[in-house]
Amino acid sequence: MKTDTIAAIATGLSSGGISIIRISGEEGFSAIDRIYQSKNKKKKLSKAKSHTTHYGFIMDGENIIDEVMVTVMRAPSTYTREDVIEINCHGGIIVTRKILEIVLGQGIRLAEPGEFTKRAFLNGRIDLSQAEAVCDIISAKNEIALKNSIKQLKGRELEIIKTIRNNILKDIAFIEAALDDPEHISIEGFSRDLYDHLDKYSHSIKKLVNGSKSGKLIKEGIKTVILGKPNVGKSSLLNILVHEDRAIVTDIAGTTRDTLEETIRLNDITLNIIDTAGIRSTEDEVEKIGVDKAMRIAKEADLIIYVMDSSTSLDENDEIILSLIRDKKAILLLNKGDLLPRITANDLKEKSSHPIISTSFVEHKGIEDLEQTIKEMFFKGDISFNEDIYITNDRHIEAFTNTLEALNMVKESINNNMPEDFYSIDLMTAYEELGKILGENVGEDLINMIFAEFCMGK
Repeated sequence: MKTDTIAAIATGLSSGGISIIRISGEEGFSAIDRIYQSKNKKKKLSKAKSHTTHYGFIMDGENIIDEVMVTVMRAPSTYTREDVIEINCHGGIIVTRKILEIVLGQGIRLAEPGEFTKRAFLNGRIDLSQAEAVCDIISAKNEIALKNSIKQLKGRELEIIKTIRNNILKDIAFIEAALDDPEHISIEGFSRDLYDHLDKYSHSIKKLVNGSKSGKLIKEGIKTVILGKPNVGKSSLLNILVHEDRAIVTDIAGTTRDTLEETIRLNDITLNIIDTAGIRSTEDEVEKIGVDKAMRIAKEADLIIYVMDSSTSLDENDEIILSLIRDKKAILLLNKGDLLPRITANDLKEKSSHPIISTSFVEHKGIEDLEQTIKEMFFKGDISFNEDIYITNDRHIEAFTNTLEALNMVKESINNNMPEDFYSIDLMTAYEELGKILGENVGEDLINMIFAEFCMGK
């Protein structure tokens, strides 16, 4: 573990009200004393009380670089459990970089991405799942994802894992004790009790794993593809959802030749939307490439929004699209409801079992119904946040899945009347798999890879 003192800019490097340069390590106080000057030129921050803020100046020799507020925090009551100093300066790019340069000139090293949080983990302040939650908080795309990450940071997932691990350890300890001292500890009937324990452990873990798909959608967004024939309103829908003229809209069929991607929020839902070329038979080579790409992308989508023109009759192109989306999650938008209809929702019900919504993009009608239908389709109509947490991390999902496999192996051993020492082997595997989520028995390469995904200064 590196014990040298590190520093980095902890705020976005842009013009703004303030910037923060964060320092962590045992050399931080001696370094700040050399570059900080109080108003009366007498105060030394190395003598200041912990968790206090001080007004003064950052100096480069005899020159004042900026007027600052410096917060000092002493170990172990800090984010990293090391001495931490935060310099709050004006938010200009030049002045912020200059102060960082002066700090690094005091023998302090530039922090690697995520290194402050890495030190918090290595120093035992947080476990690995909580460290990963910090990264998720920073990258949260909506309020539900943010709340979920905060619950993980507070240790909600940790509580569940620790409870199960402690109980598994008790089961292992009882088996080992009974095998070592059969005269005083009877193991008779324990396999039935253990089977009940395994059911409880598995139930708790399955609940987390089963919710992981929703968790991934909440965290990363729903990959949504807008399909339809040319000139049905696909680009108009995209513009309505992003609240700006992002896509070109004309009366000329085939205007969209390639895909156009946007991430938007519908209240608590994040949609990663891809607008595609209109699907139709065409001799235009460029348009044909766009059509083929649209159909290929549609096969990988979480959700397809199929936009139709209610003022025109169905044709062979609609049949192609309906066939393409038959086994996909899809919503049919019967657009141009402000015009005389040629097809109705009843007509479509004979051809598709997907939800059908009547819309008029000109009048902005049907968008709220679209949002509610997506909620029903992916979150059973309710994504209000309760005491449950959604597992969004692939590493955690894999460990939970391996844990369930180990617990099922114990059940098989019980059903096959295997000796009790066989139980301990698979119970210990389950115990270790859960420990991987917390950061126990994980390699340095994995730890480095996790923290490399963090932004600089965190």
